[in-house]
Amino acid sequence: MTFPPGQQGISRALILLVSCLILVIALKMTAYLVTILVVSLVLGMLALPLVDRLRRRGIPDILAVTVVTGIALVLLAILVALTIFGFSTLMKDLPLYQVELNLRIAEIEGSLASFGLSGMLATAPAPDLKYIVDLVLSSVFGIGDLVLYLFFIGVTTFFLLLELPRLPERLSRIPALGYGKLGELTRMSRYMVGFVIVRTETNAVHGLLFGASLLLMGVHAAILWGVLTFVLGYIPYIGLVLAAIPAIFFAWLQFGWWGAAAVIALVCILNLVVENPVFSYFAARRFQIPALVVILSVIVWGWILGIAGMVFAVPITLGILVLLQCSDEFAWVNTLLGVDQLFAEDLQEPPRE
Repeated sequence: MTFPPGQQGISRALILLVSCLILVIALKMTAYLVTILVVSLVLGMLALPLVDRLRRRGIPDILAVTVVTGIALVLLAILVALTIFGFSTLMKDLPLYQVELNLRIAEIEGSLASFGLSGMLATAPAPDLKYIVDLVLSSVFGIGDLVLYLFFIGVTTFFLLLELPRLPERLSRIPALGYGKLGELTRMSRYMVGFVIVRTETNAVHGLLFGASLLLMGVHAAILWGVLTFVLGYIPYIGLVLAAIPAIFFAWLQFGWWGAAAVIALVCILNLVVENPVFSYFAARRFQIPALVVILSVIVWGWILGIAGMVFAVPITLGILVLLQCSDEFAWVNTLLGVDQLFAEDLQEPPRE
């Protein structure tokens, strides 16, 4: 079947739209597998610079990857240990938190009564913290599923690091990728790696300072909130806010409204001191992604892959934008989204590798 010249563009656009919808449905149906691949790819990008340094010093590939994997396992074990310690502290003192919550609710009822609004909270059931915590824990992986999940991610990342050095040579043998396209792809990929590295370092500094500050203030489960800040810091705009909510809530339980206000002030100060000089400088100069594109990527990837999709939404989106920019047929999409300047030739390389 042939179409008039005026309708060919519309037909191609409709076919492309249907293909994208089918791809999204396929990703949603295979979310478990796709999540493992995405997380492994991001971890591989984080580990690749260190692996390359070891290779340049004459260390064989398998040994370099093994050393980096061992370091990663140690860091992961520390992160898991801190999380377990925080959760155990939280669960152990849960009855105390429930008593504190009841006292705070009674204070609110007393304040409302002074304004002639008594009885507004008396009819509402008191929140049960144990039920809420159990509900949150039941919504995440079980221990067995989590161990299997991490095992698959670790194995996939290990073999991915072994194959990545051979990838440029394989890509050079693809006719559609000439030397110019391959060089452009390599250059743009370095920007994506730089983004992931700087975001991770910024999250680590932010989580460490936030957790240490809460610990000095005496806020319950301060270490857990620091770890949560490190993880959720990958979610643009809303991640750090979500990570701060539990800390603000427990500061309110312990110290009242002044405690909650102190934590809010701490969050604002850390955002000003850490986010702006460290990450925003790098991001503002190298990754001027429109806020709408970032928010939509968080929503879409969060719907497809769950919490992992929200955490890694920006790296995934950057990878797709790189592929689009390398395509003569679809590079216009980046221009339409306003992100084509990310890959301009006159941009300097990221300040680290």
